[in-house]
Amino acid sequence: MKKNKPVQIILYSIAACITIAACDNAPKGDNATITEEQKTTEITGQTFILDTANSSIRFIGYGVGKNHPGKFKVTSGTVAIKGNEITGGEFTINVRSLEMEQKGDMFENKLRPHLLSGDFFDAEKFQTAKFEITHVEPYKANDKDTSIVKGANFNISGNLTIKDVTKNITFPAHVDLDAATLKAQADFDIDRTQWKMNYGNDKTLGDKFISEKVNIEFDLQAKAQ
Repeated sequence: MKKNKPVQIILYSIAACITIAACDNAPKGDNATITEEQKTTEITGQTFILDTANSSIRFIGYGVGKNHPGKFKVTSGTVAIKGNEITGGEFTINVRSLEMEQKGDMFENKLRPHLLSGDFFDAEKFQTAKFEITHVEPYKANDKDTSIVKGANFNISGNLTIKDVTKNITFPAHVDLDAATLKAQADFDIDRTQWKMNYGNDKTLGDKFISEKVNIEFDLQAKAQ
C-alpha cells in the first residue's frame, strides 16, 4: 500500500523539525583550528602560578535533543609573561576529577563512568590531560571572524594532549593581565574524534547519535610568583 504524499511530507517536516531542535540544543562556541603537534617556544619572563582553586575546564557533549555539561579540575599550571605578552605556559587537567553538572543516578552512576571508560577518556589508563602553549598573537575581529568570547584579545595556540594523542589547537581568548594576576576565558568547539574518542558519532544511530563536536570553556586564573 502506497503512502499518501501529504502524509510523507508531514512526516519529513516533523523529522526536519526534530533535527533542527537537536541542533538548537548544541552549544555554540568558536571553531578551534586543529593541526598537528607544534614545537614550543623558549619561555621567558615572569612566572605566574595557576590558581587551581579558582580555575576550571568546562565541557558540553551533546546529541539529538540533549546535552550534558561537566567540569574537570586543573591540578597545576604556569604562565610566563614578558612585558604584556604571554611567552608560554602549560596546565594539567585531572581527568578523573570529572564532575557532571546534571544530578541524578543516570548522570552520576551511568554517564560519568561511561565517559571515563575506554569509549571516551579511558581515565584508568590516562589519568591526566595537558595543554601547552605554543604561540600567542593579538586577536582582531572582522566581518567573517567574530569570537563568541566578549572582549577576545588574543589567539592562543597550544598542544592539547588527551589519551596520549597530541594535537595543536588555536582559539580566541579574553585575557586580563596586571602586575599580580592573570585571568583568561575561552569558549570553543573541538572534534573529539581527533583524540580517538569515536564512540556514538555514527549518524545512522538516530536519536542515539552523539556529536563529534564538544564545546570547551576555559576559565583560568593565575597569580604572579
